[in-house]
Amino acid sequence: MHKSQQPIGLWSAVAMGIGAMVGAGIFALLGEASVISGSAVYLSFIIGGLIALFSGYSLGKLGARYPSAGGIVEYLTQAWGSGLFTGTMSIVLYVAAVVSLSLIARAFGNYAATFFSDGERTPLLSHGFAVGIVVFFVLVNLRGARDVAVWERLTVAFKFLVLCGLAIAGILNLKPELLSPQNYPPVPDIFFSLAITFFAYEGFRVITNTAEDMPDPARTLPRAMVLAILLVMLLYVAVAFAVFGNLPTDRVIAARDSALAEAALPVFGHIGYSIVALTALVATASAINANLYAVTNVTYQLARDGELPAVYGQPIGHSREGLVISGLLVIVLSLLFDLTQIAATGSILILAVHAITHTGHLRLVRETGASPGLLVLAIVLSVGASLLALFYIMGQSRGVIGILVGTVAVAALTEFSLQRFHGKALKKRVDSD
Repeated sequence: MHKSQQPIGLWSAVAMGIGAMVGAGIFALLGEASVISGSAVYLSFIIGGLIALFSGYSLGKLGARYPSAGGIVEYLTQAWGSGLFTGTMSIVLYVAAVVSLSLIARAFGNYAATFFSDGERTPLLSHGFAVGIVVFFVLVNLRGARDVAVWERLTVAFKFLVLCGLAIAGILNLKPELLSPQNYPPVPDIFFSLAITFFAYEGFRVITNTAEDMPDPARTLPRAMVLAILLVMLLYVAVAFAVFGNLPTDRVIAARDSALAEAALPVFGHIGYSIVALTALVATASAINANLYAVTNVTYQLARDGELPAVYGQPIGHSREGLVISGLLVIVLSLLFDLTQIAATGSILILAVHAITHTGHLRLVRETGASPGLLVLAIVLSVGASLLALFYIMGQSRGVIGILVGTVAVAALTEFSLQRFHGKALKKRVDSD
């Protein structure tokens, strides 16, 4: 296994996980989630966090036993072997990650454009900022893992400070009547909002891709996973209390993308609004940085296993050419498509891949030492969340089934073509025991 000369320690890994999670989700999707679950959105964040914790437990145990830059891709191979099924699921995961990155880039572009167009999100400016931020972080990642980690520590500290300040001030000034259970929607709506709130957590998988850059992944990876998810869950719940304890639900819904900044107005005034809006830019930028790092490691693993063209694994700078190719794909998607529906579909696909990974983990428990009971819970929660998300999104758009089936079909065709015409590259494994 390759070891980087620029290692990532516990808090750097935690920072990267937080950076990937606290991005477009909490800033851009809080208002959308409130449309479904109203002032009870904090309950949805708690449920989403618990799902992430059980998934994180499973992935952390797998990462401790099989440390690899490929993360979930490696775990799928260990559990199910190399073949069409594993290759297809790995490519689905890659596609979902690229789509999610495109949404985050679009969110950054929209936020940035508001500072230069008097609140009107000029498409040209929005697209320009989206392209610019992706190019910038491709260059950062080309400098190597340490520069990625340094940026994450700085940005995570900034946005955590601002969000914690907003949460504390908001909670100290909240109006209890706004959070009364009498204002909650029907219970099923709270669960349906997982279609949106889980997206705010799905970036935790990025931590698994740092394993090859960790001096002691068996000890560091599981701790980093749990710490990052717990800290983010506490932050999300506190922020939800602050927002809905100071603003009526209809005002939060009206604000939508700027709900957090809107919540700062009653407490901090217009200066607070501007600071929170600026933090949204930093948060989305941080998420792009962390996710680009993870996607690069995934594509390197896929190329090494023969599940993507070999060019993805070729070195360039202190990274791989997969970084540049993925960056270009992110730019194209962010420019050409409306990604809201596609990103939601990406979340469903990621949950499905998680469930398949956890199911495969049951075959490896003797090697990982994981609890079978906790793995079963991880499977049930992942499947349940994906079905709830699917049911809700189908009610909003009839095309979602076509997108899901099309994505899997394209992934399967790509994998079949690589195996049929280029041959399956045999991965050389070295037993480190």
